[in-house]
Amino acid sequence: MTEKEIKRVDLAKYNGKNGNPAYVAVNGKVYDVTNSPAWTGGEHHGNLAGTDVTDALLNKSPHGERVLAKLSLVGKLID
Repeated sequence: MTEKEIKRVDLAKYNGKNGNPAYVAVNGKVYDVTNSPAWTGGEHHGNLAGTDVTDALLNKSPHGERVLAKLSLVGKLID
């Protein structure tokens, strides 16, 4: 099975609003945060679903990359 490719412009559609799933990108990989209680309404501590949160997760978050193990990998981010 090939990995799903999601364009950066399309990632914005997955913002967790109006019934859309909530996805975030980290280091070029796209994760599904739809069912994460921390991402209710497509937002988590000022970070928005449908965006690349690499900087926030790696440089500003107390939990860092270890939280990614709890999320479903959707695919990879492409430009």
